[in-house]
Amino acid sequence: MALAAHFDSVRAMRRDEPTIPPAIDLSSAKAPADPGRVTPMMAQYVEIKAANPDSLLFYRMGDFYELFFRDAEIASRTLGIVLTKRGKHLGEDIAMCGVPVERADDYLQRLIAAGHRVAVCEQTEDPAEAKKRGAKSVVQRDVVRLVTPGTITEERLLEPGRASLLVAVARRKLTDSSALYGLAAVDISTGRFSVLETPQERLAVEFARLEPREIVCPEAIHDDPELKEFWRELNVPVTPLAREGLDAASAERRLKEFFGVATLDAFGAFSRAEIAAAGAALAYVERTQFGARPPLSPPVRDTGGATMLIDAATRANLELTRTLSGERTGSLLAAIDRTVTPGGARLIAERLAGPLTEPTAIAARHDAVEALVTDAPLREDLRRDLARVPDIARALARLSLDRGGPRDLAALGAGLTAARDLALALGQQRELPDDLQKAADALAETDASLPLKLTETLADELPLNRRDGRFVRDGHDPALDELRLLQVDSRKVIAQLQQRYAAETGNRTLRIKHNSMLGYFVEVSQAVGEEFLKEPWRATFVHRQTMSDAMRFSSVELGELESKIASAADRALKLELTIFADLTATVLAEAEPIKAAALALAEIDVTAALAELAASEGWTRPLVDEGTAFAISAGRHPVVEAALKRDGKPFVANDSELSPPSAKANGGRICLITGPNMAGKSTFLRQNALIAVLAQMGAFVPAAHAHIGVVDRLFSRVGAADDLARGRSTFMVEMVETAAILNQAGPRALVILDEIGRGTATFDGLSIAWAAIEHLHEINRCRALFATHYHELTALGDRLDRVTNATVRVTEWNGEVVFLHEVVPGAADRSYGIQVAKLAGLPPAVVERARAILSELEKTEREKPVASLVDDLPLFAAPVRRAAPVVETVPANDTLREALAELDLDEMTPRQALEALYKLKGLG
Repeated sequence: MALAAHFDSVRAMRRDEPTIPPAIDLSSAKAPADPGRVTPMMAQYVEIKAANPDSLLFYRMGDFYELFFRDAEIASRTLGIVLTKRGKHLGEDIAMCGVPVERADDYLQRLIAAGHRVAVCEQTEDPAEAKKRGAKSVVQRDVVRLVTPGTITEERLLEPGRASLLVAVARRKLTDSSALYGLAAVDISTGRFSVLETPQERLAVEFARLEPREIVCPEAIHDDPELKEFWRELNVPVTPLAREGLDAASAERRLKEFFGVATLDAFGAFSRAEIAAAGAALAYVERTQFGARPPLSPPVRDTGGATMLIDAATRANLELTRTLSGERTGSLLAAIDRTVTPGGARLIAERLAGPLTEPTAIAARHDAVEALVTDAPLREDLRRDLARVPDIARALARLSLDRGGPRDLAALGAGLTAARDLALALGQQRELPDDLQKAADALAETDASLPLKLTETLADELPLNRRDGRFVRDGHDPALDELRLLQVDSRKVIAQLQQRYAAETGNRTLRIKHNSMLGYFVEVSQAVGEEFLKEPWRATFVHRQTMSDAMRFSSVELGELESKIASAADRALKLELTIFADLTATVLAEAEPIKAAALALAEIDVTAALAELAASEGWTRPLVDEGTAFAISAGRHPVVEAALKRDGKPFVANDSELSPPSAKANGGRICLITGPNMAGKSTFLRQNALIAVLAQMGAFVPAAHAHIGVVDRLFSRVGAADDLARGRSTFMVEMVETAAILNQAGPRALVILDEIGRGTATFDGLSIAWAAIEHLHEINRCRALFATHYHELTALGDRLDRVTNATVRVTEWNGEVVFLHEVVPGAADRSYGIQVAKLAGLPPAVVERARAILSELEKTEREKPVASLVDDLPLFAAPVRRAAPVVETVPANDTLREALAELDLDEMTPRQALEALYKLKGLG
C-alpha cells in the first residue's frame, strides 16, 4: 500500500469513530510501507496502523505508549489526558498523547470499558542494536497483542466474580425464513469453552444467560438486516469477521490442529453450526493473542433445554444479577453469594443465570448442599481452607499466554496446597454425595510435589512483574546468591580491595573511586602516582588520568570487578527469568489437572456457600420433580428479607399454590392478586419466581416447604419503564413484553404479571388484562401470578376453573392505612390509592379533593356498576367453562355444527386453526 493510501486511512478515521468496527481479517496480512518523505519512525507507525485499522494503536516509545492522529484524539477524550502535537504531516499537526507503560493496565481498562479495541505495539529489539545500524535506524516494533473486551486476561482488568466471555456466532440456514445458530462461548481467562445450537427466536435468551463481553460473527450475520436491531439492543461490542476460513470444514481443521486430535468425536457430537462457531472463536483468539496459546479446554456441548429459559426483560425485572440501576448490590446474586473464592463467585453467578431443568441433576446438587448443612464442622473446615485459595484458573491462563508473573506462580502453589488439604478433609468422610465425591477425586489428582516446588523456589515477598526480579528465594540457587551478594555488597568488596591495595603499596591515602567517565579507578597523590608509573607497580596499575594534585589508575582486577558489579543485576535477572521459565513449563505440563482442580474448588465453594446460606437463614430443601406442581409454604423474598433483617424487622411469609387443582386439570392455576399499592403484591410475585430459580439452580429456598414441578421458562412483566431511544412509551414496552409471554409460554412455564393494561384508558386496560388472562388459561395453560387493580377481573374466578383470587390484607387505624403484607384467599374491595398518596406526601388539599372526587365516582358506580357489564356484554362472556357444557340437539343435516364438533381446539396449531376457519366459512 502506498504511503498516501496509509494516510488516507488515517484521515478517514478523523471522522467520528464508527460504532461497528470494520471486519477483522483473520489472515493478518500487513501492507508494505512506502517511506516517502515522512520520518522513518512515522512511516513505521503508519504501516503498523494500517494493519490494525480497527484498533487504537499503543505504539511503544521508551517508557510510554504513544498514540497519534485520530487514535490520540479518541484516547485523549476517553481517558481525560492531555492532547499534544508531534511535528506535521502534509501541512497538518500530528496529534499525539501517551500513557506510561507502568500504568498501561489502568488506561487499558478504561478504554476497553468504553468499547474500544487496543493493539499493543512493543519494541522487539534493544534500541542499542538499532543504533548499530545507523543514526537514522528505527527500533523494530510489532503488534504483539490485540486487547479486546472478550480477550482480556490481566487481573486488574477483570472482575473476579464475573466470567469474561467471548461468544462467536455462526448460522446454518434451513429455509429462506428459518435458521439455526451456533454459539461458541470462550473465556480465555479460565479456559472455558462451550458450544450450543439454537433457533433465532431464542438467541436473545441465550445471550441474556451468557452475558458476553464481546461478540464476533461473519460479516453476513453481522450485516443481516433482520439482526441489525438485535445487535443494537444487546449493547455489547459486536465484531464482524472476514468470511474466509469460517466455514465448518475450515473450522473443524482448526479445532483438530489446536487440540492435537485426529477427530472431534472424542469431544462429542457437534452440529455444523456449532463447529463453525467454535472455529470462528478459536480463530479470533489466535488472531488477538498472536500465537500465544491460552489453556482452552475442549469444547463442551451445552444441550438445548438443559437450563431454564429466562429472557433479558425477565432477568432485569427480577434483578437476578444486577438491579435495574445496574448495581450488583441489591440483586439476588448479592443476597445469596457466600462464596470465598473468585472461581466460586463466578460459578454461583453462572448457576443463577442458568437454572437446571433436569430433576436428577438438581437433586444431586441438593444432596451435596444438604450434606454440608447437616455437617457444620466439615462445612466450616472446607470454607476455612477455601478462603486460602487464589484464582488459580486465571493465574494458569496468564502463565500460558506468557503474561504471568511471580504472583501467579505463588497463587498456583497456594491454591494447589489448599486443594490437597481439601481433598484430605473430604477423603476422611465415610460417604459423600456424588457431586462432592467427584470434586474430591479431582483435587486428589493434582501433583503433590508441584506446590512444594513452587513454595521452595519463590520468595515470601513477590514483585508484580517478573522483570523486577528478586522473586527467587535466597538459598535456592548458589550462582544467583553470589550475584546478589555482589550487587548488595559491592561497596564492601570495593573497600576490601582498596584496603589490600593500600597495604601492598604501603600508601594509606590510596582510594578507589568511581565516576561516569572512568568507572572505578585508583586515586593517589601526585608523588605516589609517579612511583606507580615505574616498576614494579606499572605492571599492576595502568595510568588513566593526571590531575593537578593527584593521579588516577586502573587495574585488570578492578576492571573485572567493575564488569562483574555492572553486569551482576542483568545476570541475576536473566538467571531468575530462566528459573521462572522452568517453573512455568512445569506448571503448564500439569495444566489439565490444575484446570480440573480449579473447577472442583469452585464447585465445593458454591456448595459450601449455599449450605452456609441455608443454615444461617433457615432455608429448606425444595422438592423439584417432573410434574407441574407449584406449592410454596411460608415463602419469603430473599433480598427483601435480608434488607429487613439488617433493620431488625421481620418479613411476613406467605403461601402460594399454583398447582393444578386436580389430576385431570388441563394446566396450572392462575392466581389473581388484588390489593393496594405498597401492600406487597410485587414482592409476592417476585419472591415466587425467585424461589423457582433458586430451587432449580441447586440451592435451598426461603420457605418452610416448596414443591416445584420443573419450570422450563420463566416470564416476568413487572414494573414500568419506557424506551425512548426506540420510540416506545411505557405502555408500548408493557405490551411488547406481554406479547412475548403470551406467544411463548407453555404448560411448564411460570409467568408473573403485574398491572397489565394500566398504561391506557380504563376500559382498554381492563379489556386487555381480561383477554390476557383468558389466553393464559385457555392457550398457554401455564402457572401464573397476576396482580391487578382491576377488581372486575376477580369475576373470572367464578368463570374459569383454574383461576383463583387472592388479596393482600390491609386494615385502617385512626384513618390511616396499615399494610399487613399477608396474602389470603379472596378479593380486595378497595385500592386505598388515596391513603397511599397521602403517605407519599401529596399536599393535603390534593388529598381532600381526591376524596371528594372518589366519593362521586363511587356513587356513580353504585347506580350503574361496571361489574354488571360482565354479564351483559358478549365480549366478557366469550370463554365458557368447559366443566359444565351445554348439551344441544344438533340437526342431522347441520354440516356446519358437525364440522365444529369434530375440531380439537386444544391440539390445533395457529396455522391449522386458520385453515379450519376458512373451511368452516366455506360450509356457511
